[in-house]
Amino acid sequence: MALFDENVTITPHPARRMSRGMGAGIWALAIALAVLLVITFLPTSYVIQRPGPVYNTLGTATAADGTQVPLISVEGAETFPTNGALDLLTVQVVGDRERTPSWFELATAWFDSSRAVLPIDAVFPEGQSVEQRSEESAAMMVDSQKEATAAALTELGHDVNAELTVYSLTDDSASEGVLEEGDVILSAGGTSVTDVEPLREIVNAGDGEPIDLGIERDGQEQTVTVTPAESEVNGETTWLIGVTLMHEYDFPIDVTIQLNNVGGPSAGMMFALGIIDTLTPGELNGGETVAGTGTITADGVVGGIGGIRQKMWGAVDAGAEWFLAPESNCDEVVGHVPDGLSVFSVATLDEALAVLDVVADADREASDLDALPTCTAGSGD
Repeated sequence: MALFDENVTITPHPARRMSRGMGAGIWALAIALAVLLVITFLPTSYVIQRPGPVYNTLGTATAADGTQVPLISVEGAETFPTNGALDLLTVQVVGDRERTPSWFELATAWFDSSRAVLPIDAVFPEGQSVEQRSEESAAMMVDSQKEATAAALTELGHDVNAELTVYSLTDDSASEGVLEEGDVILSAGGTSVTDVEPLREIVNAGDGEPIDLGIERDGQEQTVTVTPAESEVNGETTWLIGVTLMHEYDFPIDVTIQLNNVGGPSAGMMFALGIIDTLTPGELNGGETVAGTGTITADGVVGGIGGIRQKMWGAVDAGAEWFLAPESNCDEVVGHVPDGLSVFSVATLDEALAVLDVVADADREASDLDALPTCTAGSGD
């Protein structure tokens, strides 16, 4: 049986020529792939914010030695059982000046509502190293813990005896050779001061004129004179004495807050609520999971923070149904609240406590929740 006939000539079909359109398409695809490959490795000038770890101020945290310890512990006063959670939220930053996210990572983040793309200068100012930023962030965390303790104890009727202390001098400080780290500032221009804002107002009112500061150094009171330096902040001229200030307090109760590897001041309000819940009978949150964020001052004023949209997503991931947001952040909240999360606007510690009072009420009605302040367009101005 023959499988082929050698006397038969088979003529192959001529090769089909590629059309111009197909050729152009292949070239376009090749160029696109090449461009994508190049920009994947090109440096960018942005970083990505995403939800970070969530910590229950009523729970435990990991100590430096790896053991679990109460996040808030109190000595010198009666404490009471707590339940549920008063969660503080954090934000993680992907990238820094040494390694920025790729363009592909940025493109992915643009379409993820839980993430934000920010100019690198907004997170890592020019001239500031990662180490310097970490040190500054750690200092703000320490200060926020002191402010939170002062706010909580003041709310509970204790006297905390505030002092304004020089933490460090800035580069090219106007106070170089005049003020030292650890100096306690008692007065400015003859007026007693225990807070940063009154001191700033007095300095600026002098319009650059030398100002007398009453200080305490090594237990001795003295008067020094500083000539403020002119600077521009947010387009406005201001006068600075070139120091970073922190509050020191004489607390009648020993409160320890244990939270490693977290920086910044934004946990202040939740620290204060956790301290109050620990020191008072009953459950401040009614056993519910409540999350929140915001700085706090010793007199109970709640301030705005960064990354609130990412923090709301972090709250949802942690199982929270209720969220306390600083009133000054409301414009960033409106239109970006994740499903299943009820967000309440607070400007003071008292307002936060009022919200928790309703949330904790087992007999609350829908109208009670509706009456609480929420974020509306323009309410963050």
